[in-house]
Amino acid sequence: MAKIYYNKLVRDGIKEKIEQKGEGCSVRVIVDEAEFEQELLKKVVEEANALAHVRTRADFLSEYCDLMVVLDALTHKLEISEAEIKLAMTDNVSKKGLFKYHHFLEWSEDSDYKSNETPQGLR
Repeated sequence: MAKIYYNKLVRDGIKEKIEQKGEGCSVRVIVDEAEFEQELLKKVVEEANALAHVRTRADFLSEYCDLMVVLDALTHKLEISEAEIKLAMTDNVSKKGLFKYHHFLEWSEDSDYKSNETPQGLR
C-alpha cells in the first residue's frame, strides 16, 4: 500500500483509528512547545480553509467545531482565559464593528488602512 505523507498535527486517537483499520502509520510526539504552537497555528489555517468551503448547515457545524477545537487548544497553550477572550471580543467589536448591515467594500481611497489580505510590505 502506498504511503501518504501528511506531516501535520493530528488529533489524539488518529493513530489508533488508522491501526484499527489494519493500516500502518508513523506518529511522533511534538516535545518542543514552540513547534507545537506553530503547528496549532497552521492547523487554524487548515480548518478555517475547510470552513470557508462548506455549503450545508451540517457541514458548517462540523467544520466550525473542528476550528473551535484547535482554537481552544491554542488559547489553552497560550494561557488565555475565557474572560480575556470575552473582554477582547467586546473591545474588538467596539473598535471594528459587526457584520449586521452586510456591507461589502468595493473600493476605498484610505491609504492608511492595512488589510489582512495585503501582502507584507505592500499596500
